Amino acid sequence: MRSLLHLPLCSTSIFRSRAITNYRFISYSPMVKRKLEAVGDSFIIQPPSRIRKMAAQPATTTIELTPKESQLKELLLDAAKFIDESGEAEEQVVLRWAGGWVRDKLLGVQSHDIDTAINVMTGEAFALRLCELCEQADTIKKHRITESDIGNLHKIARNPEKSKHLETTTIKLFGYDVDFVNLRKETYTEDSRNPQMEFGTAEEDALRRDATVNALFYNLNTSKVEDFTTGLTDMKSRLIRTPLEPFQTFMDDPLRVLRLVRFASRLEFTIDPAAEKVMGDCRVLDALRLKISRERVGVEIEKMLKGNHPRKSLEYIDNLGLYHTTFTDPSHSNIPTPDISNWKLAYECLDSLRRNKTPGSIYDVLVRSDEAAYYAWILAAICPWEKVEGPPHTGKGKAPPPFATLAAREGIKAPNKLCDLVTAAHNHRAEVMSLMTAVSRKEPFITERDRFGMAIRHWDSRAGHWRLQVLYAILVESMETLATGSTSQASNDEFLRRWQLFLDHLHELDVMEAPSLKRLIDGTQLAKALGVKPGRWMAQALEVCVAWQLRHPETTDPAGAVDEVRSRRGELGIPQK
Repeated sequence: MRSLLHLPLCSTSIFRSRAITNYRFISYSPMVKRKLEAVGDSFIIQPPSRIRKMAAQPATTTIELTPKESQLKELLLDAAKFIDESGEAEEQVVLRWAGGWVRDKLLGVQSHDIDTAINVMTGEAFALRLCELCEQADTIKKHRITESDIGNLHKIARNPEKSKHLETTTIKLFGYDVDFVNLRKETYTEDSRNPQMEFGTAEEDALRRDATVNALFYNLNTSKVEDFTTGLTDMKSRLIRTPLEPFQTFMDDPLRVLRLVRFASRLEFTIDPAAEKVMGDCRVLDALRLKISRERVGVEIEKMLKGNHPRKSLEYIDNLGLYHTTFTDPSHSNIPTPDISNWKLAYECLDSLRRNKTPGSIYDVLVRSDEAAYYAWILAAICPWEKVEGPPHTGKGKAPPPFATLAAREGIKAPNKLCDLVTAAHNHRAEVMSLMTAVSRKEPFITERDRFGMAIRHWDSRAGHWRLQVLYAILVESMETLATGSTSQASNDEFLRRWQLFLDHLHELDVMEAPSLKRLIDGTQLAKALGVKPGRWMAQALEVCVAWQLRHPETTDPAGAVDEVRSRRGELGIPQK
């Protein structure tokens, strides 16, 4: 978990700042102190002797800023000028907006996250000076700053053991989340997996990044885009390429493997074949499994599956051999390996359902929110685990969760709510399949509204999302049925027709909202009607009442439900009066 330290800025004038350096709290008066002796560690201002000159002139282009971006740019340039005039940095402060904002701007996509790279000082030092400048009345007037324009300052600490090498400082400015960090050069040694971070040039900073399209800069001082790699060319070619040799790039930070997958699917670019060739290298996968925190893996997967092209992301993971490293429990070396030879059928089935959504269709009925859409892709991702025999239960205590749940919980650190859904989907799949088969065969009992309504209530009782549990059953069956049968359009249509028939039947029975059915009688009322005290029998007796209510949807008087409970007194263990 990354360390995030929050620092309030607003004061009785307009702003006040605090800084945290080496985890020591340093307070400032309402007007930020003019001198930074309190945080004056030598690393904050880069010694001129270590400032590297750029080795080559970059390729350039221009972009047009919005009024808000221009307002932010002018404020940051004034902060740089403020520092230049103070004489604390012997070279001119040069500011660059870096990475994703530049890429998205060139693609015509608006972004509210802006990384600002600084050539001669740390992001924290610059941010403190910026806050000091924003205290001044002339600055407030010139840049039309209101109290809501400047948010809190945060410092995100490094965590090199988990490949979190950059320490950044963030401020909310004019509606943008602006990160400040110095230009970096990473130096790796043979006996250490963590880089030594040094001040670097813009070119060196570009070369250490994960992809050339993320290595572009917008120089605030010159108002030009700078490309020290092949970013502009790769943007035109719609290519995801590493700035340096791919194998070493991935070994330096294995999370870049998943990041490249995310960018390629999100931007609809292709991955450079030279990078693809080594992304599934066993050495890279071992480093990804052991070196990167599963929380960071989970963040990348979440961003992929919440993006516009989740199917493409899973296809990359499938084709590049990343599945067994991503969706697994890395803490157990003896965990089995699921068969993913037919996994493609599951995620392509989900994508087909999504693309062909119409009112009353399978996807329309089962996926009803953005959260449900994300959960649906997670369920598609862990489908291969369904056929792996679960961990043995010794008979003592609670049964261990199925491997599908372990893959979600330990592989991508899915939250408890999502893990509970995975467990429920696994546990209830057989019953879902049984009822669907009964409907398709027109079994005599399929008109029993209480049978279906109570089943849905049971599916929903632990983890909610009963609809997604049905979807999981569909996706798992697609891996079985479509793999063994014909792959013709007719067989696909027949497979989906059976599930559509099942959902239409649930709709006709009017049991879709069974989990939210309001009881006609509660426990206190039932105990009073029976003339006994509440006891352990109550939960089962109330279920009998709900089943009766489902069989008699037009009835508002619970007397009939009470009579049925009374007639089953012995079965339910209800004591005599």
